[in-house]
Amino acid sequence: MNTLSKRQFLKLSLASGVALSLSACGGGDDHDIVDVLSDYPEYSLLVEAVKAAGLVETLKGRGPFTVFAPNNAAFGDLLTDLGTSAEDLFANKGLLTAVLTYHVLGSRVPAADIPFGSDITTVQKGTFRIANTAGGAVITDGRGRTSNIKVTNLYASNGVIHGIDKVILPANKDITVADVAALTPGFSILAKALLEANLVTTLQGEGPFTVFAPTNAAFESLSLSAATVGSVASLDEILTYHVVPGKVFAAQVAGLLGDPISTVQGETFTINSVGGRLLITDGQGNSDSEIVATDVEALNGVIHVISKVIFPGTGPV
Repeated sequence: MNTLSKRQFLKLSLASGVALSLSACGGGDDHDIVDVLSDYPEYSLLVEAVKAAGLVETLKGRGPFTVFAPNNAAFGDLLTDLGTSAEDLFANKGLLTAVLTYHVLGSRVPAADIPFGSDITTVQKGTFRIANTAGGAVITDGRGRTSNIKVTNLYASNGVIHGIDKVILPANKDITVADVAALTPGFSILAKALLEANLVTTLQGEGPFTVFAPTNAAFESLSLSAATVGSVASLDEILTYHVVPGKVFAAQVAGLLGDPISTVQGETFTINSVGGRLLITDGQGNSDSEIVATDVEALNGVIHVISKVIFPGTGPV
C-alpha cells in the first residue's frame, strides 16, 4: 500500500476543505437559486410557493439575483396573521408573485455589500430598508414590519441567498386592491370570497377601482362564510356590488352624499352622513353599514372599510 507524502496529504486536505466550504455555501457553481433552496428543508414552503407562482424557471435563469428567503416558520406566522391557509395563498398566483418578487433583488448582493439605511428596490418594484443593529441585520418592509436576517451568503451559480425569519410585504400602494385585501388581517373571508367568485384576477387588473370592503366581522354577523354566502353567481353579484369604478377618495364621497352611486354590479347604493357617521343604504334598504376606515390606497384603486355586507336589490334579504 502506497503511503502519501506530506505534500500529497496537504493537497488532498486542501481539496477536501474547498469541497466542504462549497457545500456549506449551498452548492457552488452548478447549483442555482432553486437548487440551493431545495437543499434546505427549512425553506420547503418557499420552494413550494415559487413553484405555485410559476417562478422556477425565472430563478433558475442567468440572474444574478439576491433572494431574502423566508423559512417555513415565517410562512406559518404569515398564514396565522392573515387567518388564511397555504392552499388559498398559493392559489392566488398574482398575489404570490407580487410577494415573492418583493423578496428578490436583480443583482448579487452579499452580506458585506448590503446598503444599510438606504431604500432597496426589489424586482417587484417596491422598496424596503435594512438596518445594521447590535442584534444583527433587520429588514423593515413597506408596511413597517420587521424581519431578522438569520442566515447570510448561501451562494448559488446565479446569485446569493440570505435567510430571514418573517415574510416581508410591499406597501399597499405597490400592490392591487385584491392583494391589499388578501394581505390585511381581518379580511380573510373577503379574500376567500373573491377567490371563489373568480374575481381576484379582475381586481388585480388595471382598474382603477374603489372597493367598499367588509371585514370578517361583517361577514360573520350574517352567520355566513364565503363558502355559504350563496352560489358563485350570487356571490359574484354581491361582491361586485361592493366595487365602484374609478378612484373615489373620502374627500370625494362628501360630494356624493345622498346621490345614487353606481357599482360594477350595475345597481346603486347611497351614502349619508348621520350624526357624523357615514352610513350606506343598499338596494335592500338596509342602512346600518358604516364606513369605518377610508383611503387605503392601492396600486390600482382605493379601499374603504365597511362594517356590514351590503346587498343589491336582487340579493338575499
